[in-house]
Amino acid sequence: MSAVPKRKLTVAEYLAIEKKAEFKSEFFDGEMFPLHRDAPAGMAGSSRLHNTVAMNLGGEIHARLKGGPCRPYMQDQRVLVNRTGLYTYPDLLIVCGEVETAVGDDDTITNPRVVVEVLSPSTERYDRTTKFRHYQQLPSVQEYVLVSQDEAVVERFTRQADGSWALVSFVGLEAVLTLNSVSVQVPLADIYAGVQFPDPPPR
Repeated sequence: MSAVPKRKLTVAEYLAIEKKAEFKSEFFDGEMFPLHRDAPAGMAGSSRLHNTVAMNLGGEIHARLKGGPCRPYMQDQRVLVNRTGLYTYPDLLIVCGEVETAVGDDDTITNPRVVVEVLSPSTERYDRTTKFRHYQQLPSVQEYVLVSQDEAVVERFTRQADGSWALVSFVGLEAVLTLNSVSVQVPLADIYAGVQFPDPPPR
């Protein structure tokens, strides 16, 4: 006997479930993907190290943007990529000017200018490939930033006029992350404050 195909959820069903859920889930093509370490079908939950790096960066960016036209949002903020239908929760995003939201859902942002993901072992490949391709379909996104949690390395991808993306890497605690689209600079020493990096593997 052939397996009965799993019924796909509608967006309305996903949002209704998400509103009552104990933990967040991404949504794509009728399926939910829990962002929780105990969820068998989901990606691993955030580690203490991941959270430290994310909070450090979020706090530094918030202090630098305070009172200006741009505002950061942390990892509980849902984003919709209208062109692909992905609902996701970046670790950090920045919106400038008026916030645009999904039709019928004021809690989901559709116009981030900067998107930041703190890399984890279980999500790094996804963040670098599939998820990045989704974010590229958001016309508002000008910079995509990947932050390592195992070493002092931050990678910034910037959208070019021809649609390509240029990579600049910021390496070492003496380096300074620059976000040109929002005129922000953050020393990596501040991003990684209080972080004890794991010992490198023996050669």
